[in-house]
Amino acid sequence: MSQATLDSKGTVTTCPSCGQRNRLTFSRMSRENRCGKCRAAITPPGEPIEAPDAATFDAAVQASDLPVVVDFWAPWCGPCRMVAPELAKVAEKHRGQYLILKVNTDAIPELGERFKIRSIPTMAVFGGGQEVGRTSGARPAADIETFIESSLARR
Repeated sequence: MSQATLDSKGTVTTCPSCGQRNRLTFSRMSRENRCGKCRAAITPPGEPIEAPDAATFDAAVQASDLPVVVDFWAPWCGPCRMVAPELAKVAEKHRGQYLILKVNTDAIPELGERFKIRSIPTMAVFGGGQEVGRTSGARPAADIETFIESSLARR
């Protein structure tokens, strides 16, 4: 899982140059960001980030200027554990193009209920605050990329 964390305003990540923690606000994720201490370039997270609660999830989906890819999962789910490294590959390859979140439906059941998640893993793509695509089941990284691209092409 990511070393970056999510809060109601953005992602909090560590500067690779000086170690300072920096917030990348959701509305500026696609722009150039610099460390507040040493001014080194800070890139958006290249790994999935766990959503800590529904309010933070909502803030990310509504305010992110990047498309948000969400993996609805649970720790006991075997296929969810199989898709996790594939999703991590997608996150690294498309760093700065997508914000990839993970929602543990056992820890945040209200999101599973709100989005009518009936099977896991389920992936959803959000653009401009709206869901634009959804798929269920484990799949390799290339299929995840195809799903994301086709979902974004429909919006």
